[in-house]
Amino acid sequence: MFARLITAAAVLAFAAPAVAERSMPPVSANARVPALPPSRDVPWPGGTMTLAVDASDTIGRAFRTQQTIPLPAGTRELVLVYPKWLPGNHGPTGQIHRLGDIKFTSGSRTLSWERDEGEPYAFRIAVPAGAREVNAFLTYTSPFSSSDWRPLMTQALANVQWEKMSLYPAGHAVRRIKVRPRLTLPEGWTAAAALDGARQVGRTVEWAETDYETLVDSPVFAGAHRTNFDLGQNVTLNVFADHPRQLAAPDELLPTHRKMVAEITHLFGTRQFDRYEFLVALTDELGGIGLEHHRSSENTFSGNAFTDWKNQAHRRGLLPHEMVHSWNGKHRRPAALWAPDYHTQVNGDLLWVYEGQTSFWDSVLAARSGVQPKDVALGEIATNAANYSAQAGRAWRSVEDTTFNPALAYRKPQPFPTLSRGTDYYSESALIWLEADQIIRRGTGEARGLDDFAKVFFGTSEGDWGVKTYTFDDVVAALNAVHPYDWAGFLDTRFRKPGQPAPTRGIEMAGYRLVWKDEPNPFTKQGGAAGDFAWSLGFSVGSDGTVSGTRWGSPGHDAGLVPGTVIEAVDGFAFSRDRLTTAVKEARDGKAPIRLIVKRGDRFDTVDLKWTGGLRFPWIEPAGEGEQPLDRLLAPRTQ
Repeated sequence: MFARLITAAAVLAFAAPAVAERSMPPVSANARVPALPPSRDVPWPGGTMTLAVDASDTIGRAFRTQQTIPLPAGTRELVLVYPKWLPGNHGPTGQIHRLGDIKFTSGSRTLSWERDEGEPYAFRIAVPAGAREVNAFLTYTSPFSSSDWRPLMTQALANVQWEKMSLYPAGHAVRRIKVRPRLTLPEGWTAAAALDGARQVGRTVEWAETDYETLVDSPVFAGAHRTNFDLGQNVTLNVFADHPRQLAAPDELLPTHRKMVAEITHLFGTRQFDRYEFLVALTDELGGIGLEHHRSSENTFSGNAFTDWKNQAHRRGLLPHEMVHSWNGKHRRPAALWAPDYHTQVNGDLLWVYEGQTSFWDSVLAARSGVQPKDVALGEIATNAANYSAQAGRAWRSVEDTTFNPALAYRKPQPFPTLSRGTDYYSESALIWLEADQIIRRGTGEARGLDDFAKVFFGTSEGDWGVKTYTFDDVVAALNAVHPYDWAGFLDTRFRKPGQPAPTRGIEMAGYRLVWKDEPNPFTKQGGAAGDFAWSLGFSVGSDGTVSGTRWGSPGHDAGLVPGTVIEAVDGFAFSRDRLTTAVKEARDGKAPIRLIVKRGDRFDTVDLKWTGGLRFPWIEPAGEGEQPLDRLLAPRTQ
């Protein structure tokens, strides 16, 4: 028997197939795909394009485009590109998937086309011999809700972003491609944009010839209900609304916003534009936006922003933020964020200057001008400081690494944003720039501050709205010219290294300190977080008991109160926010945990929350008597 087993084993071993050798890998087909031609800084030789957009379908919310591209003689193939890497978004956010009914013609002939093998945002069009132009027909369909992307059209308003409903010829810098735009509106509508030569006849608005770069940088707000305000210095506030009653402006609006423009231009010492148009929509239907352009900005506020003026101050840093971008971001731009076209990848690693320092200035300028009450501005600083004092993601991810978020996942929701981090190069950077400001002020006996850096670095020559790029070394050199210091080490540590201390040093140097109270600060209260438990239990919960967000490592997180959990009962009684608030207050004595009954999917569990800290909301308050450096920073500079 034993011998037979040995023999059978030997036969099986002999019969076993040998291990196959790994074959050579296939050759990538993509390696043979030619790249799009480089965008040379030469004019498009065909001449001026015409671009006609029809925005009259407010029910279907469809923008219909007819675009004519004149051709140089002998053209047999035309490559047209849909904008992909969008300025201000800092990422590949082109909405090509919303295009439909694409067709190209020349004369009476319909032309065949195919997508470029290496760049699906590009279309290769076969051109018949002797053709002098190609006509492109596109339909961009606006979303109906903000769940995926922002709606660009309602029955009362439209936001025409030219890059979403047009193409451009490859091989030429967008600033060298001429275009003549035209827009058709619903009956009774008017439009506002920073484009020159506007002329409206009936429902059609035409503008003077411009270049494609300027066109993309000059969006349109249009609607049936509109009012304008002259803010001085060739700056206009164009306000559209869902309903005419929403346009009744409070008495404080005009003087504070004129003061805002004066404070901003005083800060930089120049105007890097010939004129500037604030495009503002008071709406609960059009998608929310705050987006910078060189001579304009797109801004939306809630429909009651004017009629409930006193309770809407928490959002009024938006307009100073976007206008500051005319200097910081549009005129002066990180070198890696500039490209000659909209299909070349860019790198946002200096967004902590572009967006971060702008976020520092928006609170300062809002307070200096009175656009935002000082206590609301202080509340925003406190809220940001509190968020980053308890953010788990800071241990592993630097501020600079968050600048890649637009390219990785543009504003995509995360299950635990406090662990993964988001676009923290805005508000955490603002706190770091506050520290930089205080270093300068202490080092110069308050003779200088970040104001001086802004003036020499961003304000260059009056009326120049060209683009001047900069690098990390340029930022360091400009800071050292204001006040010699180890700025390279400071910026490298604060922005490029993870695991830094909580970014409260600037607040402390400015004579304030982060404290906790059992009532919300003015910024938090107006922002709708008055009954929030984010800084105590570590989660936010709706009136129906559904947990909408959880701070990683908080008591709520450790107890399993993750997003989507429904709190059914608090200490044996049906859930309500007031009942949970009472339980948090009563648990301060530490005698018993807060007992919850929760539902996750189809499963019910009992959860004991161990928290004795009571309700907590962040504030900053003076650390000493009298006026503090932060008070002087927020004080007006103009009369």
